[in-house]
Amino acid sequence: MTISSGSVPSPKYQRLAADLRRRIAAGEWPGDTALPVESELEQQYGVARNTVRLAVDVLVNEGRLVRLQGKGTFLREHPVLDHRAFGPPVAGPTGQVAGEPLLPAQRDGLAAPSEVYTAEAEAAGRALTAEFEMLIVRARVDVAERLGLRPGEAVVVRRQLRLMDREPYSIEESHYRAGVAAGTALMEPDPVPGGDEAVLAALGRIEIGAVDQLVSRMPGPEEAQWFQGGPGVPLLVQTRVTYDRRGPVRVIESRYSADRCRLVYGLGELTARPLP
Repeated sequence: MTISSGSVPSPKYQRLAADLRRRIAAGEWPGDTALPVESELEQQYGVARNTVRLAVDVLVNEGRLVRLQGKGTFLREHPVLDHRAFGPPVAGPTGQVAGEPLLPAQRDGLAAPSEVYTAEAEAAGRALTAEFEMLIVRARVDVAERLGLRPGEAVVVRRQLRLMDREPYSIEESHYRAGVAAGTALMEPDPVPGGDEAVLAALGRIEIGAVDQLVSRMPGPEEAQWFQGGPGVPLLVQTRVTYDRRGPVRVIESRYSADRCRLVYGLGELTARPLP
């Protein structure tokens, strides 16, 4: 077995890692089957033991493989869940037309309430749990800009730490102006019946649109400790600013481990092909 050099020369261990990725993607080693030991890979590829070790290290750092002491090297399997991050509104019983405020049941794709995560977990046969926190903090510069605040002004943050089958899945933080949250259930350190959207609706702040920003970055130390991912596994960070007819309502920042979540977006009319 040889390692293709490709069009651009690269270190041999990186080319070996690329070929091992290919074989993993092809399903050559199921999750309960150990990869060949280093000496066997050394013979297969005709390379030095250190080259094999460095290539396997790359895949361990990427979170693809895990070494189990005394047992071997295995695939590190994290079931990937599709999350419906944004989709078209479903048809409502009132026959509402585009441009009118959406009923709560019609805007699950817009606000992404907990019910969406719950339905997705149930469809995948997985157990969803969440830990909830409420904080009052100084607004980050980017959050303040999106909410039209001065940097450092106080904001209310409602945080959910979601786990799938007890494995860390996402961190979601909703940032509110202190003036919006004051005197409401948004100030309570518990989930709100009907979701935060019910509180906003009671205040007349019905979200009718949103803008998403998606980036990928490496986790910070606290994030890495919580997600328990490989040292080379990035986060998917979705930052959503929701709006009503008066302006921005809230900033929702959701962070996912990139090896456990796919964000699904639906655009246009999809009645013939519903979102997952």
